[in-house]
Amino acid sequence: MPWKETKVIEERIKFIAAVKSGSWNFSDLCRDFDISRKTGYKYLKNYELEGVDGLKDKSRKRKTQSNATPDNIIDLIVSLREDHPSWGPKKLRPLLKAKFHRLKRIPSETTIGKILLKKGLIKTKKKRAKVPQSLFPFSNVYAPNDVWCVDFKGHFTVGNGKRCDPLTITDAHSRYLLACDILEKTNVDATKAVFERVFKEYGLPLAIKSDNGSPLASKAIGGLTKLSVWWLKLGIRPERIEPGKPGQNGRHERMHRTLKEETALPPRSSLKQQQIAFDEFIKEFNTIRPHEALAFETPSKIYKPSTREYPSMVREVAYPTHIVADKVHQSGFAQYGSHRVFFGNPLIGEIIGFEEISDRHCRIFFANAILGLLDLYTGKVLKYQKLIFTIEE
Repeated sequence: MPWKETKVIEERIKFIAAVKSGSWNFSDLCRDFDISRKTGYKYLKNYELEGVDGLKDKSRKRKTQSNATPDNIIDLIVSLREDHPSWGPKKLRPLLKAKFHRLKRIPSETTIGKILLKKGLIKTKKKRAKVPQSLFPFSNVYAPNDVWCVDFKGHFTVGNGKRCDPLTITDAHSRYLLACDILEKTNVDATKAVFERVFKEYGLPLAIKSDNGSPLASKAIGGLTKLSVWWLKLGIRPERIEPGKPGQNGRHERMHRTLKEETALPPRSSLKQQQIAFDEFIKEFNTIRPHEALAFETPSKIYKPSTREYPSMVREVAYPTHIVADKVHQSGFAQYGSHRVFFGNPLIGEIIGFEEISDRHCRIFFANAILGLLDLYTGKVLKYQKLIFTIEE
């Protein structure tokens, strides 16, 4: 009878008990328990020496390591690190080799790194939780308001010591600078207020491209925030660049460089004066400064306000009749059949859509965005590879 893997110790105890009873032939017992006589005697010997603990599997790890770094070399590495606290293994290894060239074997960079880590001379960096990938790929830019770009320029201090956090919005096609506003707080409410003003003045774009910082992205499902949820309800696609690739929003970043050169080198004396400088820059950038990418036209000659007006009231999301809808409760969960799916804070109070596309999978929607696939067998939410799906109105 083969031994069950999860009950190995119990089977060995049964074997020892049968042997000790004296009622069974040892060879027959070994055959019945599907072990060799040699193994059987080993278990019996270990039991007699250590009791039940002797029946547990022993570690096969070597007690000694022939290639372990000698203590004197470890001391040398630690000493060099203390002399050069900012140096890592890549710099310490050549120095160790140059200073102590008679050493027969110089530890590798990996080994030096492990030694420094073990001695507490290297601080491990905490891994930041990754923001989920963008729900939408980048849109093509053919005309004004196809895509707007948004970002915080990066804070700096003005003359009176106050922190300055400018929020900038541009039209990707015309490079038109729609806003450059200093915010007291870089949160959803303050950012939303700027967008409301810009939407009322210029209408709605088809998509908004941003980076992965707060409040433009979060670790919630789909990387959504209250801000991007609001955009989706307005029919705007939130598009996000890949982490660490600011070049994917290169047009906007290039504007930031010019903005810094013209208005923040040096900074103005106060936030009020800094905002005046930003307002003057907007006027010059849009109406006077020729732009090489626009055949030396100004952005104001190319840009036209959107025909999609900002609505006086944002309606709740509605779905076709074949899609099952449920509201995300205060707990952050929505229900589909027997499955509870967690959506998190950004979607609390919003209507989620569930569409079964096979016996096993159910597509999860919010507005025109697919948030993922619900596995009806396991209850897990899977990534959805086809990231665009337009729901018929």
